[in-house]
Amino acid sequence: MNATTYGLDVAKRVFQLYWVDAQTGEIVNRRFARDELIKFLSCRLPGRVALEACGSGHWWARKIRTMGHEVVLLHAKFIRPFVQTNKTDAADARAIWTAVHQPGMRTVAVKSEEQQAMLSLHRMRTLLLKFRTMQVNQLRGLLYEFGATFRAGRVAGLAEIRTRMAELESELPSTMMSCLQEQIGRIDGLQQDIDRLEARMATWQKKDQACCAIAEVPGIGRLTATALVATMGDATMFRSGREFAAFLGLVPRQSGTGGKVRLGSISKRGDPYLRTLLIHGARSIMYHTKVPTPWQKEIQARRPANVVAVALASKMARTAWAILARGQAYQRNFVSVKPT
Repeated sequence: MNATTYGLDVAKRVFQLYWVDAQTGEIVNRRFARDELIKFLSCRLPGRVALEACGSGHWWARKIRTMGHEVVLLHAKFIRPFVQTNKTDAADARAIWTAVHQPGMRTVAVKSEEQQAMLSLHRMRTLLLKFRTMQVNQLRGLLYEFGATFRAGRVAGLAEIRTRMAELESELPSTMMSCLQEQIGRIDGLQQDIDRLEARMATWQKKDQACCAIAEVPGIGRLTATALVATMGDATMFRSGREFAAFLGLVPRQSGTGGKVRLGSISKRGDPYLRTLLIHGARSIMYHTKVPTPWQKEIQARRPANVVAVALASKMARTAWAILARGQAYQRNFVSVKPT
């Protein structure tokens, strides 16, 4: 007998579950509270539970797996076309159930607790960087109102402000001077918080085998390695390195009709943060590699710099996928051969 497939729409307090009874053929679309849902699924025979990869989706996936069920995470954009009526919890649960039955439906890898924690550190660091940039820009703008200008760049500008404190004290009002010192203290505090987060990332990178393996790839440093492993989840969920590159939005957008396909700019799908890290790493390869590969030399000779950066970033992503999916070590001059 085939296992029952469930379509689960999750929320904070209200949960909708849709399934078709395998014995009677009865269609059930039932509403649960949180504890009721856990108790219900724990008493059911092992089946397949599909849910949207939304907030708390990965936690629910891990929780449901402990009850013996198979879990399938689906992207929200693949579910929406199957909502036949107005958007309600019952309609969403039925759409999830319908979507998971489609042949060739793409799924999302379930992340572990450590991978989710590492992504949380990256999100915290990104927000702190924004706060720091805002504080520095505001400080420059306020001091410019008093005729004070400083060198470009965060590090150089703050260093010049500190060296000219005596000069600024004689030119600025006492109220402004005290606020200036408090602002610099806030910027220093943000920098300390960023350093602590990066130290935790470095600790996780050193003990994680996947991070150590892909860190050997040129252009992939501590931030990119930890973010890539945490975002990818299970590398075997992707059929190829190109599919993973497409998941990150590093492949051309396609538009075709009448048998003719046109390639445009990159699709920019997926996580923009990880895509940015890969492109920054690719730029470091372009300008700082002492011995570039023949492929890099050839593409740099015929394409603009931005196109080369994206191509290198895509190649880095595909290389990282091959290392993690196939369990191979990085080889600088490796040449892939298509099977006959």
